Amino acid sequence: MIKQISVLGSTGSIGSQSLDVITSHPEEMALFGIAANQDIQTLLAQAQKYHPRVVAFETEFDATQLPNGVEAIIGAGATQQLAAMQEADVVVNGVSGFAALSPLVASLKAGKRVALANKESIVCGKRLIDRILSEYDGAILPVDSEQSAIFQCLQNGKKDEVEKLILTASGGPFWRKNREELEGITLEQALAHPTWNMGQKITIDSATLFNKGLEVIEAAYLFDLPAEQIDVVIHPQSIVHSMVAYRDGTCMANMSKPDMRLPIQYAITYPVRIPSTCQPLFLYQEQPLTFHKPDLLRFHSLKMAYDALETGLSCPLVYNGANEAAVEAFCSGLIGFLDIEDVVDYTLNQHTPKALNTLEEIMEADRMSREVAIQRINRVGQERRNRH
Repeated sequence: MIKQISVLGSTGSIGSQSLDVITSHPEEMALFGIAANQDIQTLLAQAQKYHPRVVAFETEFDATQLPNGVEAIIGAGATQQLAAMQEADVVVNGVSGFAALSPLVASLKAGKRVALANKESIVCGKRLIDRILSEYDGAILPVDSEQSAIFQCLQNGKKDEVEKLILTASGGPFWRKNREELEGITLEQALAHPTWNMGQKITIDSATLFNKGLEVIEAAYLFDLPAEQIDVVIHPQSIVHSMVAYRDGTCMANMSKPDMRLPIQYAITYPVRIPSTCQPLFLYQEQPLTFHKPDLLRFHSLKMAYDALETGLSCPLVYNGANEAAVEAFCSGLIGFLDIEDVVDYTLNQHTPKALNTLEEIMEADRMSREVAIQRINRVGQERRNRH
């Protein structure tokens, strides 16, 4: 039976690679719907090329530009509507940032398998997502390369046999630099990732290691393990995507060429593996694989993530919301590279942790965390302008 797939955030990096996976396997899967928030021109081009049955866009556009027979869902909430439509068997959630939470909730309540490429929704909505998973028939299959690797490695043992989850990090372009060298990093430098081709936000997060901090929290929540059982290692070659160490001394590693189409495909076809169009891995052709312990004094982002995870409650949400606001400010030239850490640290220190049980509570806590972060951004930005 051919699986019907909807792709949320289809115009982004994960979305476009998902479309490639779907169209490369016409005997196993078909594109049901696509959704986007801002890039209407790319969305229209995708509709012309792939002819989905439904196109969803968050703002008004001229639906007559769509091919004949393609249904349009237009306006606020369009992505959530597509996410819950019964015709789709799998929903690929490639929406960036906190905005992915509402469509994730809609998909899970509709009983969908969600191939989830978004860590922020798990980090911010832990209690809510757990409750929905217990009440409805939905399921989450991780698409992030690290979480997919952990998920696959965990197929080889029982949970009580796990000693450690070991998340690998490319380290981005700056992992060898000291704090003084990081001070003057420009946006162009931060976007020059050495191994992965990703969107702007996740590329900046890779350079600061906030991406890995979010993944530590996500792994703890996805796989129900405490912080002390989750380690991070720098692996610049990005061949080993993550590992699971078992109590008998065995360590399982998931390895492949850096290509997000592999975890996307696995999340769609699980538990079956089918051939892919991805380049196979020949280790003898690769440069030596190296692993390094991250320096928490150099990258405070990881330490803050572990602290937020240990405190729990709303702290992981604040860690994420403040980081999103700070990265946006850095990309706009308002603050410097290391100021991203400062903004998140300040916002966490101003926050009083509390339980978040409903989507409304989560949305309000996110809004408030961003308000505090923006206050700090404005102050840091003014100090920066005064110095120059």
